[in-house]
Amino acid sequence: MKSAVLLLLAFFLVQDELKRPAAIKVQDVPPVPREIYDRLMQYQNVRAAQVRHWTPDGRSLLITTRFGSTSQLHLVHAPGGRREQVTFFDDAVGDAAVAKDGSILFEMAKEGDENFQIYRLDRKTGRAAMLTDGKSRNRLGPLDLAGRRFAFSSTKRTGKSSDLYAYDLDTGESRTLLEVAEPGWGVTDWSPDGTQALVIHYVSANELYVHVLDVKTGKRTDVPIPGGVKAAHGAVKFAGPGALYLSSDARGEFRQLARVDLATMKYEWLTEDIPWDVTDAVVCGGGSLFAVNEDGRSRLFLQEGTKRTEVAIPTGIVGSMDFSPDGKRVAITLARPDAPDDVYVLEDGKLERWTYSEVGGLDPSTFIVPERIEYPSFDGRKIPAYYYRPANAKESPVLIWIHGGPEGQFQPYFTPMIQFELIEQGVAVIGPNVRGSTGYGKTFMTLDDADKREDSVQDIGALLDWIAARPELDATRVAVTGGSYGGYMALASLVHFGDRLKAGIDVVGIANFNSFLANTAGYRQDLRRVEYGDERDPKMREYFERISPVNHADKIKSALLVVHGAKDPRVPVGEAVQIAAGVRAAGGRVWTVIAENEGHGFLKKENRDYANGVMVLFLREHLLK
Repeated sequence: MKSAVLLLLAFFLVQDELKRPAAIKVQDVPPVPREIYDRLMQYQNVRAAQVRHWTPDGRSLLITTRFGSTSQLHLVHAPGGRREQVTFFDDAVGDAAVAKDGSILFEMAKEGDENFQIYRLDRKTGRAAMLTDGKSRNRLGPLDLAGRRFAFSSTKRTGKSSDLYAYDLDTGESRTLLEVAEPGWGVTDWSPDGTQALVIHYVSANELYVHVLDVKTGKRTDVPIPGGVKAAHGAVKFAGPGALYLSSDARGEFRQLARVDLATMKYEWLTEDIPWDVTDAVVCGGGSLFAVNEDGRSRLFLQEGTKRTEVAIPTGIVGSMDFSPDGKRVAITLARPDAPDDVYVLEDGKLERWTYSEVGGLDPSTFIVPERIEYPSFDGRKIPAYYYRPANAKESPVLIWIHGGPEGQFQPYFTPMIQFELIEQGVAVIGPNVRGSTGYGKTFMTLDDADKREDSVQDIGALLDWIAARPELDATRVAVTGGSYGGYMALASLVHFGDRLKAGIDVVGIANFNSFLANTAGYRQDLRRVEYGDERDPKMREYFERISPVNHADKIKSALLVVHGAKDPRVPVGEAVQIAAGVRAAGGRVWTVIAENEGHGFLKKENRDYANGVMVLFLREHLLK
């Protein structure tokens, strides 16, 4: 009788707790009350949609969205129409395209390991066949205009260099387009007649080279950079026969759109009057539709010859774009500050919404749009940021939300967890764009390079000063969170400003630059060394030892939550193990959440739900009380 009572009591106790997925291992994490999960549930069930490709007949759109555990491919056949799911995998599906015969090409990695494989889904049989070797890292490139051949990059030859290949869908054979010695190579476009491919070589966020490849002979022609300077490029597409479009910062701080004549290699600059980066472009006929990142938000323009027309869109951020086969419509992913990503179609200057992503039954009118602010840092430089202010804010606690990269930017995307903290917890959220962020010119982006790394950390200290001067905010209750490089920033902030921070959350973050650079995936090492510095250089190694948070774990007195995926190829899980062990050894308070079946971020909904529940509990315990 006694044992039966105990079993019954245990049953009811379990019902009061959020069940932890079997793949997640924790240490020092208390049970998550069921009440937290119940309050989170609607926010956890917000969906989003991203456009991938038009079908060959131009009647339907291939999109990714999530209905089960992970994002999968769906077809949408009309504005506001049902989403017809066509893939059903445990792992998330990434980039995709539809071939001329209606088969669907897509890339997918296993449990977040980022060794992407390319698959072909036969719509008649419903079977997907792997087209790559199952071991190397492969990235899907563009289909040619005939829709029977696609380009892809692969590390299969050396494990590091990203050689380029073309796969013939009629014969099922692939052939080498270009063998290279480095990572960072890719194909961005095919010429209209399929005889040439546009090839890029990414070295760093401020250095990228463009080449034209003769597909038959393998001859590579360099597209010269004006002035012979090092420059960043983007939006690299053919502009019809004998010309291409690209955006480049060769002539200033921002990437301007240019049309390049391939016979003369002469640049015709088209956006010199726009002091912001051109981030993407799609081309049809003689025109180009291009997006501009203006202070974190997008503007959209149609360029036809020398004539430019702005396209009216809701305030938001333009993601992927794809012209329809007949060239009359373009599908766009648009993320608004108060709504998740959805797919729209632009035709004759009018924008029509094709997907309506659910927001968990929440009232969209309650969602909070951030205010763009700036604050002075230690050297007088103004740091831009986005400030989410809770309704009726009065001495609100604050969560500083630091983006990754570091070649990244905090943009006002709709983020369910931010909205949860604002609406349900009354926590103000501030997303700073510290020096080193993209979007504010190439000089600003280089201000944290090499031995200037901690200058960006000082920008967080300056933000704490700004918070202290705001009467609606409580400077005694501030926490910091960040993912990847943002995880390093969160840890470094706890080291430097622990007396002003109640807590910190490190998600897949860097704790030790030397071990990170030595152990990150081989295809990434040289790319990361360009940004951070080379740990094989004794002077740089010593500098990394000096600034790495793991070597100052005894200074972290604030509460710490560490979240990581065991299969992370970018920032190996050893970074989480090191910092957690170091802080515990020094007597600090650490919760750790490690998912055995995840990589650089949690893609499976059940894992993400649990981790978010832990984060809410952690902030309640260490920030709100």
